[in-house]
Amino acid sequence: MYKSRKIESNIDWLDESGIKIYTISATFNPVEQTTYIHRLKSVKNARIINWDQTAAFAIFHDGENCKYLVLVWWGNDNELFTSVSVKVGEGWEEDPKKYSFCAYDMEVMWAERNIFIKTIDCDNPSLEKYRTTR
Repeated sequence: MYKSRKIESNIDWLDESGIKIYTISATFNPVEQTTYIHRLKSVKNARIINWDQTAAFAIFHDGENCKYLVLVWWGNDNELFTSVSVKVGEGWEEDPKKYSFCAYDMEVMWAERNIFIKTIDCDNPSLEKYRTTR
């Protein structure tokens, strides 16, 4: 059953490539971001993408039963690409046949869709403005 979750972000929450970071917590406790940072680097390194020049965001989601890392980026003008990793035991697993983003993640995605339209898919696109808008 759907229950509200704590969703947070901050203008200063960017990884070294400028990817915006959001956290979602089922328990309403702060999300320990260091748990996710190494996995985020691994997922990024597995793709040939110029992250410094790509509008993107990550969701560090402490779910009810698992930890989820959702990496999301814009490409092909206005398409949204996603990667979902789930903490399984001591490691992470990325398997689109088993895992995807959920209703809680979509709340962030909807907000990011609107930010993308206002800052990138507009007359005066600005990656800097995209990265500083929440």
